[in-house]
Amino acid sequence: MSERVIKVNCPTCKEIVQWNDSSQWRPFCSERCKLIDFGEWASERHSIPGEPVDPDELAGMPPRHDEQD
Repeated sequence: MSERVIKVNCPTCKEIVQWNDSSQWRPFCSERCKLIDFGEWASERHSIPGEPVDPDELAGMPPRHDEQD
């Protein structure tokens, strides 16, 4: 029985990428496409819709379990 090959489109350039351990940059086709996407998020050209967060509200929240003192 052969393994099913999963293929996805690179979010940046839309090139087809195999989703497996040998695809180092998955879901991106290359480090270049990964960095382009990161730059889009860093410059806030990409965003997740929602209400803005008030920093004062965050100050009163308990620390997350994965944060260290």
